[in-house]
Amino acid sequence: MNDSNITLGIAPIAWTNDNMPELGQENTFEQCISEMALAGFVGTEIGNKYPKEPHKLKEMLDIRGLSVASAWFSSFLTTKPFSETKEAFIKHRDFLHEMGAKVIVVSEQGNSIQGEMTTPLFSKKPLFTTEDWENVTTGLERLADLAKEKDMSIVYHHHMGTGIQTTEEIDQLMEMTDPQKVFLLIDTGHLVFSGEDPLTIYQKYQSRIKHIHFKDIRQSVANEVKNTPISFLNAVKMGVFTVPGDGMIDFSPIWNAINDSGYKGWIVVEAEQDPALANPFEYAVKARTYIKNTCGL
Repeated sequence: MNDSNITLGIAPIAWTNDNMPELGQENTFEQCISEMALAGFVGTEIGNKYPKEPHKLKEMLDIRGLSVASAWFSSFLTTKPFSETKEAFIKHRDFLHEMGAKVIVVSEQGNSIQGEMTTPLFSKKPLFTTEDWENVTTGLERLADLAKEKDMSIVYHHHMGTGIQTTEEIDQLMEMTDPQKVFLLIDTGHLVFSGEDPLTIYQKYQSRIKHIHFKDIRQSVANEVKNTPISFLNAVKMGVFTVPGDGMIDFSPIWNAINDSGYKGWIVVEAEQDPALANPFEYAVKARTYIKNTCGL
């Protein structure tokens, strides 16, 4: 496979956290994208400090050799009328289309606890009802149709603290949706944190995977979160996530599966930490070096 089929990006959440803006509030947008480029990445996802006007954002990224891989979209298909999600999605889609992105990251946030500071992550995880599953799967297919209008695809982000987190839930999502419409984002960190096997899931759904997040896990922190009533956001502040090569995940077999499958698209390093404790630039360089040594990218 030609490695040029894979493009390497990094997410701004290591510099400034959208869910906890106090983390990294001192880091400017310009510093963030300059350090991404300096560390050797060629793409980014979108953070809350990024300019909202495509021409302005494009200008600032172009000069640094960066392009937009995608951006997160929160759907509320299980808790709000579809029309509300549709309206927000079209605006999000059009912005990403102007930025040249081909995939739209979607995660169902109905009853999600990922943004709650005190709700225990493991004991209070939401579970979808039969009606929820019907709403989320039909709703995602409708969003996929809207994405296709711009020659784009949606990639579903399984996520800690939501109704689609575990292997069984990912299986159900894949089973209940049209494989030509609903694609999958695989996030190594979220899978391992949840207790899933990213390699198994990658191999099972490789034909539907159109976006990848490389994220590592600090085992000791993950164990503590599983054994005590700690929320997702507090787990992040404690340092449960880190960059590839700094935690317990061996990326070699995952990379081999990605390489063997002929994957084309983005691999985005995403490791939200407290930037006061984990200097974003240092960790970006650490991730870039590890990926080069492990994956030859």
